[in-house]
Amino acid sequence: MRTEYKIFGAVGAFCFGAAIVYGFWTNGQTGGVEWVGTVALILSGLLCAMCAGFFWFVARRIDPRPEDRPDAEIAEGAGEVGFFSPGSYWPFGLAFSAATAAMGLVFWMWWLLALGLIMIVFAACGLLFEYYSGTRQPAEH
Repeated sequence: MRTEYKIFGAVGAFCFGAAIVYGFWTNGQTGGVEWVGTVALILSGLLCAMCAGFFWFVARRIDPRPEDRPDAEIAEGAGEVGFFSPGSYWPFGLAFSAATAAMGLVFWMWWLLALGLIMIVFAACGLLFEYYSGTRQPAEH
């Protein structure tokens, strides 16, 4: 986790530095600070700082992983990474639902936004419970 908090900390520091440079640059060019970009860079820096703080907090409580030790061997990091669904259509449904809700928000069609949000809930539930129902449910002995 040490690697992660260092990366997020560096990106956060870059975002804060870029916000300062961007604020001064736009103030010199236009006579006023361009607030949308400045606030976006500050919020991005805060988000990265929050992630860095979380990873730093976790890194203090766990043993160093092979990625965090300079003397580690490649074989120490081998093993199961996790389970990934081989053929799920739910991510497509979730993306379609999010696009529907976004179109409703962009054109301010409340009915389309509501439909998209309902679709998002159903698609997220389908993705979450994919292996607890239907044909992919584990067989009981």
